[in-house]
Amino acid sequence: MKKPETITVMVESPRGFNQKFDYEPKSQRFKLNKILPAGLVFPFDFGMIPGTKGDDGDPLDIIVVSESGTFPGCLIDCRIVGVLQAEQTERDGKIMRNDRFIGIPDVSQLFSEVKTLEDLPDAILNQLEHFFRNYNEQAGKQFSVTARLGAQPAIKLIGHGTIK
Repeated sequence: MKKPETITVMVESPRGFNQKFDYEPKSQRFKLNKILPAGLVFPFDFGMIPGTKGDDGDPLDIIVVSESGTFPGCLIDCRIVGVLQAEQTERDGKIMRNDRFIGIPDVSQLFSEVKTLEDLPDAILNQLEHFFRNYNEQAGKQFSVTARLGAQPAIKLIGHGTIK
């Protein structure tokens, strides 16, 4: 079996936090973007893949499935196990792609055997989809997953989003 692709990701909003932080390259600092409603927290570390750019102009988004949370700015070497391919409808009605890549830290013990999206329990994937729908709904947007893709298609998409 081929060794899974590993990339370095940067955490913006840690697991269990109800604050959304954004990394600002110009100042090289994190800025509080929003506070989520009571009871809504990030289920896992959420961040970005440096050196990439999605359709929204921001670096590609990634959720890091792990047994513990980290902190804003933490760099984590992750293997890409898949992607939730998604469309986001903005408040003005504009529809854009806004995929959520899924990574597992190379140092994870609990998820050490997870190499593909199929290895993750459906309950985790369903919770992630529900979180992102709810998170976007709070901002007046709609979020819908159009496909769950495995590791190889996800890695190919990341390659297309890499800034040259």
